[in-house]
Amino acid sequence: MTQPLDLLAPRAAFRDSYRSLVAEFVAAGEKLVPFTLAFDHQDFGAFLDRLDACSRGIGLPGGFVPHSTFWLVADENEVLGVSNIRHSLTPALRREGGNIGYGIRPSARGRGLGVTILRQSLARAHEIGLTQVLVTCGKQNYASAKSITRNGGILDSEEYLPDRGEIVQRYWIANGSNHSA
Repeated sequence: MTQPLDLLAPRAAFRDSYRSLVAEFVAAGEKLVPFTLAFDHQDFGAFLDRLDACSRGIGLPGGFVPHSTFWLVADENEVLGVSNIRHSLTPALRREGGNIGYGIRPSARGRGLGVTILRQSLARAHEIGLTQVLVTCGKQNYASAKSITRNGGILDSEEYLPDRGEIVQRYWIANGSNHSA
């Protein structure tokens, strides 16, 4: 039997599970993706307020656009992944980052959750009016590229980014209302 998976707005009830997800990334020595995983969450209420403000474009650093964060939650209690949807694109986000960034808890990988979180993120992006979505990934990140193409991503370009030390691929997804949340 498969577990129910929902892409939900962050909430206090998931504090411990969220913190264990971040701890898994750190213990694995992995980059915190999406970038909101690096936000201070010691004061969890303040952290949730910050995520909410970001979604409304309040208090953003220069060069940032409003962005909404969602958590992929299994069985209404375990945070398995995090998604961040940028409401618009800057030249920097067109280069790398795109409209949607997501990460799956290291211990939950290999189960198709990348496809699921991106599919549900596309539905959320459609709700905020994004009909064309740019998603980027490192060329060596085969799992992410597979998740993107399984969600309709079409490779547009790739470029070596010296600051990352890798080739970044850019995929566009036509984002109609056919993505079920």
